[in-house]
Amino acid sequence: MSHDPSENPERQAFTHELRGLLEWAIDTLPNGTREVFVLREVEGLSTAVVADSLGVSEDVVKTRLSRGRATLRRVLLERTGASAPDAFRFLRPRCDRVVAAVLARIAGQHPLP
Repeated sequence: MSHDPSENPERQAFTHELRGLLEWAIDTLPNGTREVFVLREVEGLSTAVVADSLGVSEDVVKTRLSRGRATLRRVLLERTGASAPDAFRFLRPRCDRVVAAVLARIAGQHPLP
């Protein structure tokens, strides 16, 4: 029996839904910004190659990429109804476990992994 998480139907559905949401969000980016984002973040091209391909300066690529990331962050948070504080909430049970583990490490003088 395999334990590959990608074989989990719930995980596959979540991945499919997330991919669709990301594609939709990228499609909302304005022309120029969308191309830069896709070439840099999706295709992994360097700033210099993207600048040359689009006939703009490297500074323009950097600015458009920064604006694209900010726009995606805003659009995705609006679309999902999430907020950064909720997404990274450090709830008490989790906090208690982390504190207990740290204190145990300190008491035993074992470095954290």
